[in-house]
Amino acid sequence: MTRTEREDIRRNDVHDGDLGLRIPARYRHDWALFADWCAAADHRPIPAAPETLALFLHEHPAAPATQRRRLSAINAVHTGHGYPPPGRTETVRRHLDTTRASRLDRLGRLLLHRAAELPSTGWPSGLFGRRDALLLVLAAAGMSFTDIVRLRRRDVRVEGNALVVTTSAGERIRLPPDLETGDNPAAAIYHRWAEIQAFLDLYPGTHLLRHHLTNPIEIITDALDAEQARQPLLCPIDRWGHLPHAQSMTPQSISTLVRAHLSGRAPVRRVLPVPPRDDVDARAEPDIILDPDYYDRGANARRRDHEALEGLADAFDEIEARTEALLEDLMGVLEGQ
Repeated sequence: MTRTEREDIRRNDVHDGDLGLRIPARYRHDWALFADWCAAADHRPIPAAPETLALFLHEHPAAPATQRRRLSAINAVHTGHGYPPPGRTETVRRHLDTTRASRLDRLGRLLLHRAAELPSTGWPSGLFGRRDALLLVLAAAGMSFTDIVRLRRRDVRVEGNALVVTTSAGERIRLPPDLETGDNPAAAIYHRWAEIQAFLDLYPGTHLLRHHLTNPIEIITDALDAEQARQPLLCPIDRWGHLPHAQSMTPQSISTLVRAHLSGRAPVRRVLPVPPRDDVDARAEPDIILDPDYYDRGANARRRDHEALEGLADAFDEIEARTEALLEDLMGVLEGQ
C-alpha cells in the first residue's frame, strides 16, 4: 500500500467522539451497532470481553456472512488500538459455528471421562495422572494447546463450585458444576494438581512427594506469592518425577498426550514401591569398634613405605638422564642423513 493510499484511508476514517477512537470508514456501521448496544447494555466496547461479543452476536442474529463481517470490524478496531481481538476466541467461534461446537462438546465429554479414569495416588502414577487429568480438562473446555501452555498458576481458580480459567488473551472460561448432582469433577481435578504444586512449595524435591502420593495428607495452602503466581500451571515431568517449576510444557507435547489418552495408547505408569518413611529417614551408621593398635599399625606401615620408596627419586633421575641421551643420539642420526 502506497503512502497516498494510506493517507486516503486515514482521511476516510471516522472518529468516535465518545470513545476517542479512529474507526475505518468501512467498519463504521458495524462498529456503531456494537458500540450502541454496549452503551445500552452497560458493557465496555473496547477492550471488549469475548463473553460480551458472544452475547452481542446472540442478541443480533444474522446470516453467517454478516456475523463474520461484524467480527472483522470489531477485531480490526481492537487491533488498530493495541488490544487483542475478542472475536478470535473459542467462546465466539463456538457461537458462530454450531456444528463445530457440537463436535467439540462430544469430544469434551470423552476427554472428561478419560480424565476421571486417571490415577491420583501412587508413585509416580499419581503424579502423572493428576497433571494429565487437568490437561485433559482444559482441552475439553475447548482451549488450544498454545493457550494451555501459556497458563500460569494465577490464571485458574475456583469460584463457588465452578472452575474459572482466564487465558492470556483475557478470555474467561467457566466450567460449572453438574446441574443435577452439583458435583464438579473439573474443580476436583484442578484441586489435586494444585495440591501437588502447593506441596512442592513447602517441600521441594521428590523425596517427600512420593510419600505424599502414597499416603496423602491434607495440605493447607496459602495465597500465591508473586513468583509462584508466574509459574507455569502445567510443567513437564521426567521419568524420576522431577518437575521444573519454571519450565512450561510445549504445545507439541500436550497434543501428543491428548491424542494418546483419546486413543487409549497413553503410557502406563507402573506404581513403584516406596520404602517406609522411617526406613528412609533413619540414617544411623553401624557402630565400628577399632583395634586398640590401629593407629600404631598405620604409623608403622607408612614408615616402612617411606624407607622402601626412598630410592625411587634416584631411579627416576637415572631414567630421565638415559632418555635425554637416547634423544640426543636420535637427533644426531637424523641430522647425519
